[in-house]
Amino acid sequence: MKIAIIVPMEIEAAYYRNNFNSEDKKMFGTTAFEHFSVNGNDIYLGLSGIGKVQAAMNLSSLLSNEDVDLIFMTGSAGSMDESVHKEDLILPNSFTYHDAHNTAAGDYVEGQIPQEPARFELNSPQRDKFAQYLKDQNIDFREGLVVTGDSFIASSKQKEEIKKNFPDALGVEMEGAAFAQVAYHFNKPLIAMRAISDNGDENADEDFDSFVKKVGAKAAKLICNYVEELK
Repeated sequence: MKIAIIVPMEIEAAYYRNNFNSEDKKMFGTTAFEHFSVNGNDIYLGLSGIGKVQAAMNLSSLLSNEDVDLIFMTGSAGSMDESVHKEDLILPNSFTYHDAHNTAAGDYVEGQIPQEPARFELNSPQRDKFAQYLKDQNIDFREGLVVTGDSFIASSKQKEEIKKNFPDALGVEMEGAAFAQVAYHFNKPLIAMRAISDNGDENADEDFDSFVKKVGAKAAKLICNYVEELK
């Protein structure tokens, strides 16, 4: 099985290197992916970069060159719900763009890109299997909508505007919907895991630096353990 693990930041990739021994590197487009062999599976670890364009470009480059069977996207997110707290894990079941406003362009809803699905659903047997693995490990996690945009959300005003359009959103980040859109068009299963690093308000900037290491390690440990058992 060929498995892609893609994270936005170098600091998050470091946790995977601590568990896997890299065999070589391959360039796909402008991104270097490290190649590992784990339990008979080929693992490709790469950085997406930050933001929608970087995420879509780098995942598309990989999928255009390798017949990947499964994509893991990990990283951090800001909370969009009072019941979602720092260090909580979210296993998104759908993504949409909080900065896409195209209702005047036709029969579209907030978050929808014209001629694309209203939301990118992550329904797949592979995702169901991973969710069951988390439950078997007694890992607490939430499932629901995560919204994506090119802005770092760091004020209550920004957060409130997003919540008006997406009251069911659990988290907000900068790459997920782009990943989901690419995976949708390549017909590849995507498993996304986001660990909450901040509350998406005025304290988000100072919270982000202090929590991203911790939450990144938490998600990476779970992914690594799962991949090591996957056959």
